[in-house]
Amino acid sequence: MRRSLISLALAASLAAIGGSAFAEGIAGAPAPFDKGGVKIAVVSFLGSGDWLQAFEAGVKRQAEALGIEANISQARNDINQERELIQQAINLGVKGIIINNGQPEALKDVAQAALDAGIPVIAYDVNLDNPKIPQVEQSDADMARLVLEQALKDEGTSFEGGVVYVAGFAPLDRRYAVWKDIVAKNPGIKDVATWGVVNDTVAASVADQTKAVLRANPNLSVVFTPWDEFARGVKLAVDELGLGDKVKIYGVDISTSDIQAIIEPGSPWVATAATNPSVVGEASVRGLAQLIAGQDPGHSILIQPTLVTKNDLVDNNIKTIEELQAKFPAFKDSDAAKAPWIPEPK
Repeated sequence: MRRSLISLALAASLAAIGGSAFAEGIAGAPAPFDKGGVKIAVVSFLGSGDWLQAFEAGVKRQAEALGIEANISQARNDINQERELIQQAINLGVKGIIINNGQPEALKDVAQAALDAGIPVIAYDVNLDNPKIPQVEQSDADMARLVLEQALKDEGTSFEGGVVYVAGFAPLDRRYAVWKDIVAKNPGIKDVATWGVVNDTVAASVADQTKAVLRANPNLSVVFTPWDEFARGVKLAVDELGLGDKVKIYGVDISTSDIQAIIEPGSPWVATAATNPSVVGEASVRGLAQLIAGQDPGHSILIQPTLVTKNDLVDNNIKTIEELQAKFPAFKDSDAAKAPWIPEPK
């Protein structure tokens, strides 16, 4: 029954966007974009959060500029549902598929099934280990390195630290590897705890775990959170325990609500490294469009990150992502996967 409902929902969504709004093609563009009417599917493992909303907004903007009909669906942290959504997109004959996050081993076969059906696939933050599937990447190692180097600058090289981490997710694995490398190179850092969970209530669940960790490790002073949902959870716990002057959070990713949390007086969240999720969404669509047109966007489509500290935000009176884009130009756009025939999003 559940699969039938998923199938019906996806089919209805694709049918609903099949109107005339995207009927016209782009003059001078390669086929099939010269005729218009290109349909793609965007399937996300996650189901909520500011980052996902901004990513999807970027997808929609670039798709509209290209005349693409984009069906966007979320598996809500259910890997079987993500597989089913991808399979349904294959069955419905879309021209391309963007896979956003997920667990690689569970998705490789269904991604290959799309390729076997002649449907190009591009993946964001999930390494499907397939030379025919380009990967859009945030340069996870650079993000982790940027923010952890800031932690060393702020806190020195001798402290008790912990990390919120769940194995099996490509971006988290890459960011965690940098944490382990930093710890290995700085013997004064004691890695005293690792915890975390990925579910429908990440922040609340991580908050509960964090309170237990902080009570068990009263000298823990630095927490690396390689995902902003983790950072929110740790902040909830630190605030509740009144430890904001003692425990500092170094995160990855950013959104307007993240900015609000960072600039809050006394907030323990003091720095984050991020790419603009809207820009990631735009680049993912551009890369897929090139594949559909028979062009090569490159196997790695890299979006460079920016370090953002609490001082940066406060000193520049930045309260929203829009203000961050205006005052940090490198955060506003990326040349990744651009081509002369692909219109800029509005």
